[in-house]
Amino acid sequence: MITQELVDQIYQKKSFLCIGLDVDLDKIPEHLLQEEDPIFAFNKQIIDATHHLAVAYKPNTAFYEAYGLKGWKALEKTIQYLNKKYPEIFTIADAKRGDIGNTSSMYAKAFFEDLSFDAVTVAPYMGKDSVEPFLAFENKHTILLALTSNKGAFDFQTKISEGEQMYKQVLKTSTTWHNSQNLMYVVGATKATYLAQVRSLVPDSFLLVPGVGAQGGNLQDVCTNGMNANVGLLVNSSRGIIYASSGQDFADSAANAAQDLQQQMQVILDAM
Repeated sequence: MITQELVDQIYQKKSFLCIGLDVDLDKIPEHLLQEEDPIFAFNKQIIDATHHLAVAYKPNTAFYEAYGLKGWKALEKTIQYLNKKYPEIFTIADAKRGDIGNTSSMYAKAFFEDLSFDAVTVAPYMGKDSVEPFLAFENKHTILLALTSNKGAFDFQTKISEGEQMYKQVLKTSTTWHNSQNLMYVVGATKATYLAQVRSLVPDSFLLVPGVGAQGGNLQDVCTNGMNANVGLLVNSSRGIIYASSGQDFADSAANAAQDLQQQMQVILDAM
């Protein structure tokens, strides 16, 4: 998917919501555990109930890898279902990969060719040759971890080296890499005060912003500091939507939670 198609979806749906599909079998409704594939059964109902409110879905691959082959199969079925039934949806493999060149090339093939995701999250710690293999794929996006929402972000990302915070160096350096136009960046919603600085360094890039909802991030603060002329934001919510209820009504409850965020987004978009 090219960036303009994502922008078109945002304005069509009046939403820049990304829903994280972080499926924990200990948290999904008990009646689904009787299904042959409870993970996919859960995802399918969540997707069917919320697809008109969201422009992207983001499965965190760790929640699938934890269940071995059956988990990976559920991930495969989920992305196939999305691509077949809702091809307009932007899909993100939240895998946080990053390794030496030939290994990164294989990771990129796994997510972009075999599973046909539109984007994958990547850790930049190993530098240029660990990221460029992902950037080589046409009409695919690499979402680089820039400034994350966890407490440990302050261990390295905001440390000053050579007179500048590390996350700023990551942002500036990444724009010099080959095919850097395919980059997007992760910036946590709980770091909203940093968003304006991030936006000044990557004015045209999309930012994936997790942490709104359960982690305490504020949507209005994120938009005030992070929006650009093409919106330029994908705001992710996971637990606050998919676990809105643990009962038979879980899909309807997820839709209600998603609609609450979408309506807030619509107000912001209409005011642009």
